[in-house]
Amino acid sequence: MSESARHPMIEVGAHLVAPTLGLTTAEFQTLMRAGRVRTLSERGVGTDAGLYRLSFYHGKRRFRCVTDATGNIVQSG
Repeated sequence: MSESARHPMIEVGAHLVAPTLGLTTAEFQTLMRAGRVRTLSERGVGTDAGLYRLSFYHGKRRFRCVTDATGNIVQSG
């Protein structure tokens, strides 16, 4: 299995994440580039295989979502 198949590049729109973190889209993008928004990605196993949980942290706020391998959000909260 290729590296890209094992670890696909998943993108979530800044416009979806930013408001939950209390930021504008532009602020979010700037902070992401500066490394000031922390991220965590987790790959599902077993019955969750093919799903990915993405978490974004800024200050005391968090945005978390579950996506499929193409980046379509299947759950957020």
